[in-house]
Amino acid sequence: MTDTTLDHTPASPPTSSSRRGALLGAMFLMATSAIGPGFITQTTTFTARLGAAMAFAILVSVLVDIAIQLNVWRIVGVSGRRAQDLGNQVVPGGGYALAALDVFGGLVFNIGNVAGCALGLNALLGLDVKIGGALSALVAIAVFLIRRAGVAMDRIVVVLGAVMIVMTLYVAVKSGPPLGDALRETVAPGQVDFLVITTLIGGTVGGYITYAGAHRMIESGLTGPGGIREINRSAVTGIIVTGVMRVLLFLAVLGVVAGGVTLAKDNPAPSAFQHAAGETGLRVFGLIMWSAAITSVIGASYTSVSFLVSFSGWIERHRNRLVVAFILVSTAIYLAMGTTPAKLLILAGALNGLILPFGLAVLLWVAARRRDLLGGYRYPAWLLALGVAAWLLSLYLGWNALSGIEDLWK
Repeated sequence: MTDTTLDHTPASPPTSSSRRGALLGAMFLMATSAIGPGFITQTTTFTARLGAAMAFAILVSVLVDIAIQLNVWRIVGVSGRRAQDLGNQVVPGGGYALAALDVFGGLVFNIGNVAGCALGLNALLGLDVKIGGALSALVAIAVFLIRRAGVAMDRIVVVLGAVMIVMTLYVAVKSGPPLGDALRETVAPGQVDFLVITTLIGGTVGGYITYAGAHRMIESGLTGPGGIREINRSAVTGIIVTGVMRVLLFLAVLGVVAGGVTLAKDNPAPSAFQHAAGETGLRVFGLIMWSAAITSVIGASYTSVSFLVSFSGWIERHRNRLVVAFILVSTAIYLAMGTTPAKLLILAGALNGLILPFGLAVLLWVAARRRDLLGGYRYPAWLLALGVAAWLLSLYLGWNALSGIEDLWK
């Protein structure tokens, strides 16, 4: 059993309450890592395009996300090993390749997360975007500089996750969406857009997000076959939290577009919130965007470094400093360029498209053929079948992501 801190100071075994707190933090770390600036923009844009039919896309994406996370959390949790450690056990150098993909993709998207923080504070308080980005980075750094960084991280992602949900619920109520249409389209959609579905799935379990909660979970001390019930509950609850936020955001925007409003093409999300609740709506959007972005900064930084700690004792000892350095580099690039470099985002998106099929293939191989890494645990055939089906879909997602590399040379 390990302590829930990230500072590696000696501690007594975690109590049941501290373990529950760490598990709650792991669930929300996974959920809030998924709920970032891209999540908000995608949901708004697709709702404006599909209207109530977006409900079906959300339902399918949530079901696929659950299938993926149930497998990832159970394999990582039962084995008690991080994804990169399992990768090196299955394929020589596989863990190093997975770590390289994740760290690079996480770094580039973290620049976008810092930019999201800046936009959020600009809408909320009118702060200059560079000042807002720098202040937000200092907030994220402070989380990892205090002595019990793990506990602080767990608590801040839970609190900010709750803030996002409550504030989005407020705007959803104010916008007055057609709930009957949304419910009908959930089961009998008038339009099905597979590109939207695959984009939602990639945005929820793509890249580092797949492993954010699972890596935090094993550091909380929950490992081995005896913890399967808690592992399953944590994985499913984390995805449901993400789904609830997606549904509320969808309803908030649906209420606006169903009333005939055309959202601003260059910045649709704040436009939707402002139409729904006036100036208050714009401020609420700023708070939601900042909360989504700052928790994604924390999640991306923590998870990216978690892919390196197995490779060196020095990295493990200086883990928090490396997380701080990761945030500083992301912020410095954002401040220097003023925005996320478009070509780097395309490349990072393509690499993130590789992380899910490659990493999931490694984990499913462990489940199917490496019971020795699972302590002799017999993996359920039904769950493995779900995982394989999700993996085939992830190949399609990865292929779509790789096709974006062509844009680099245009």
